[in-house]
Amino acid sequence: MNEDELLASALAPRTVAVIGASESIHKIGGRPIHYMRQNGFAGRIYPVNPTRTELQGLACYPSLDALPEVPELALVIVSGEKAVETVEDCARRGVKAAIVIASGFGEAGAEGRALQDRMRDAARAAGMRLYGPNTQGLANFGNGAIASFSTMFTEVPPGDGPVAVVSQSGGMSAMAYGLLRGRGIGVRHVHATGNEADVTVADMAWAVAHDPGVKLLLLYLETIADPALLARTAAYARERGLPIVAVKAGRSASGAKAASSHTGSLANEDRTVDAFLRHHGIWRVRDVHAQALAAEAYLAGWRPEGRRLVIISNSGASCVMGADASEDHGLPLAELAPATCAAVAARLPGFATATNPIDITAALLSNSGLFGDVLPAVADDPAADLFFIHIPVAGTGYDVEAFARDTAAFAARTGKPVAVSAWQESVAAPFKRLGVPTFVNENDALGVLAQLAGHTALLQRPPAAWEHSSREPVVALPDGPPGFLNEADSLAALGGWGVPVVPFRLCRSADEARAAFAALGVARVVVKACSRDVPHKSEHGLVALGITSADAAAQEFERQWQQLAAMGVAQEGVVVAAMHRGRHECLVGARHDPVFGPVVVVGAGGRDVEAVQDVAVLLPPFDRAAVREALAGLRMAPYLQGVRGDPALDVDALADVAITVGRAMVAAGGRIASLDANPVMLGAAGEGALVVDALIERA
Repeated sequence: MNEDELLASALAPRTVAVIGASESIHKIGGRPIHYMRQNGFAGRIYPVNPTRTELQGLACYPSLDALPEVPELALVIVSGEKAVETVEDCARRGVKAAIVIASGFGEAGAEGRALQDRMRDAARAAGMRLYGPNTQGLANFGNGAIASFSTMFTEVPPGDGPVAVVSQSGGMSAMAYGLLRGRGIGVRHVHATGNEADVTVADMAWAVAHDPGVKLLLLYLETIADPALLARTAAYARERGLPIVAVKAGRSASGAKAASSHTGSLANEDRTVDAFLRHHGIWRVRDVHAQALAAEAYLAGWRPEGRRLVIISNSGASCVMGADASEDHGLPLAELAPATCAAVAARLPGFATATNPIDITAALLSNSGLFGDVLPAVADDPAADLFFIHIPVAGTGYDVEAFARDTAAFAARTGKPVAVSAWQESVAAPFKRLGVPTFVNENDALGVLAQLAGHTALLQRPPAAWEHSSREPVVALPDGPPGFLNEADSLAALGGWGVPVVPFRLCRSADEARAAFAALGVARVVVKACSRDVPHKSEHGLVALGITSADAAAQEFERQWQQLAAMGVAQEGVVVAAMHRGRHECLVGARHDPVFGPVVVVGAGGRDVEAVQDVAVLLPPFDRAAVREALAGLRMAPYLQGVRGDPALDVDALADVAITVGRAMVAAGGRIASLDANPVMLGAAGEGALVVDALIERA
């Protein structure tokens, strides 16, 4: 049986054993049985409890061995050592999947981890999939297979629908379910993976992505245990037009520590996670509230062509506030064509505003057809991608039902996204009934439109690939133990890959330093000690700038050579390099992440790089366009474009350095632990980029 079939045995089992079953539907052992019977599960349910012969109207069995057949799915509700023994029994009997509800395992320390590993090893040896431990369980409302004890399924009645929720946390899966159902949205899958001793969020995402009834996939992650499978899932989802929206917790150091204690996970470095999700077309939001808030817009099937916004309101103040909020969300106001403005003006009173934002004024009270008149007039304007309707007040005398009908008809005819803000429930209700995404305030409404536009653009990008003109470098490093190469070897390696590096000489005597000054043929040089034991030389006074004569170079050599000896570190030489000043100091770095593999960093460089932290993270492969887009989101972006009369900088040259470094990291196959090219001196457009200092760490 292949992996997909084993996963299916948990999502669509024909037989389920509940080990530790209870008569009470308010206990963990009783709820799954109650839920399955209540929600039309067509398979056979076998309660296991040695103290009962009948339970919730079903025959009850004293043990797994006493069952009339081997169940496909076993729900293990007993705890501690008994849970481990039960999993071992399930594996021995040939059960295909086991869900372990109990906690106190990997999230509880070394002893619990050892028990968890025992369960995992037993399951793997028998080819059985293991869910949890420390999980709330799995729920498939499409077929009634509710192997979960979640209270939320009692508090909020289930309704099958087009959304799937897959979460490491049971609490977050229940919360997402409750928020979605509260908005009237049906939910097909609600699965919690817990400690992920075996089955991960990526496994379950892959499984539910193949359910043709799922149109939106929501993930809650505390770690990404199987990035390759999640990437494959994202690629498949993109092919079938299934958007994935994820919450990745553990953004802060405190959050990462809490994630570890919660599910036994190690949170991944946050910027790298961001880059991974973006690279694979997965949209990241801050919390499950944001996931639920945007669900209706995704389910409408809208795929906006851009981010240009049209605002329509019956209040001038709302138009002003909407314009402010649109700027906050990066949604430029659409510049409507003169013909469009004329058509709008022809439908409005003379005192109304026919330009964007469109203020139809209190005239809406006496003419309820104004929305229906104005919307078609702007519908076909090529500049209009998104529509926001803000109704700050309405009530008696307003035909709100007509407003809602006209808006829904407009959205259906044009296929263009529309969001409504109406804080009065009596005004919002007709829009909601007709499936128009409706929100309490403009910030939520515009945030959803911005997310939809951004995610659509992300999914419409061509698959990530290397710049067509780049070549894979041959990575040859000097032999040696793990640790840093010296600067000369690091610069030589980069130069060998085709990265432009500063002209330099490695000197081992004062006379060689004199000769190097002459050979470089420049007016000023930099003299730097070269030792694999001293990666950060400036902190030890081992860098001298602006040396203007051969004698001065020789004197500086002697000083630094003696200081290396006094420090008791390896004396591998002194570098004499041409002094080069670019227009801006940048950084290109890389590291081999234990989870994601090669990761490239590009952004602001120089001495204060760690304090400034103005960098973007990219995952290979990528091209110039991806680097440009990443740089555009940094604080340094205005300098790259040119400010106060300065020329624009050679961003493509910087991108080429990043691409070459990325290709080298891939070609190295994990032999390079980290790489820093800092600073990379960037010139004006056409002047190129030059690495003047570098440090490579062997893995």
